[in-house]
This record gives sequence, structure tokens and C-alpha cells, in this order.
Amino acid sequence: MAQPTEITVHQQSRVLEIAFDDGARFRIPFELMRVYSPSAEVMGHGPGQEVLQTGKRDVLINALEPVGHYAIRPDFSDGHGTGLFSWDYLYKLGSQQDSLWHDYEARLVAAGKGRDDPMPVKGGGCQSH
Repeated sequence: MAQPTEITVHQQSRVLEIAFDDGARFRIPFELMRVYSPSAEVMGHGPGQEVLQTGKRDVLINALEPVGHYAIRPDFSDGHGTGLFSWDYLYKLGSQQDSLWHDYEARLVAAGKGRDDPMPVKGGGCQSH
């Protein structure tokens, strides 16, 4: 398993740059990390329970917390902070960006949603306009 040798948060370009000891180096957009967060809030508790994430294009990472020697937990600017990103998962996000973006865009189309649509408000509360 490849281990990271360098992790840099680029706030202005909204990418996480990560280098691994096998020579691989990736620039992973915060948005991709957020829509593929490995948390129960996003992934659900089983196949078919995934929650499609929208409106995350401008999300920032406020902080990165190391978790042992195997993962980081980003604190995203939209309040999401429960996803543990293992080194393996970050490597997958970096190395499979093109196919992950394609899959995400296909899921948006299938759901009739746009990338910048706001997320539905939880709890069934009323929104006033």
C-alpha cells in the first residue's frame, strides 16, 4: 500500500495535492472529495443508499485532521466532517478521477439534477423565499 509523502491543501484552486512513496502525485479537487466522501451521510449504509451530493463546486477544506497513520478527516466548509479518507481511498480518488467524474455526471443526469443545484434541506422543514 502506497504511503503519502506530502499533502498540501491549495485553498485558492480548491485541490488537495498528495504525493505517494511510489512516485504518484495527484491533485484531487475538493468537490470530488466531497461528493465521494466515504461517510455514511454520503455513502448510506449499503448499496443503493448513496445520497447524491450537489452544490459542492465551491466547497473548501477548513482543516485536515490526521487519523492514526492511515487516513485524514477533512473538515469541509459546508459543515461536513465525518468522512475518513484512507490513503488507499485518496489514491483511488486521484488515480480514477476521470471515471469518477464521468460516473458522478451520469448520476446527476439520471437524477435530473445539476452540479450546482442546492442540496435538499433535511428534516422536511419549510423554506421561505
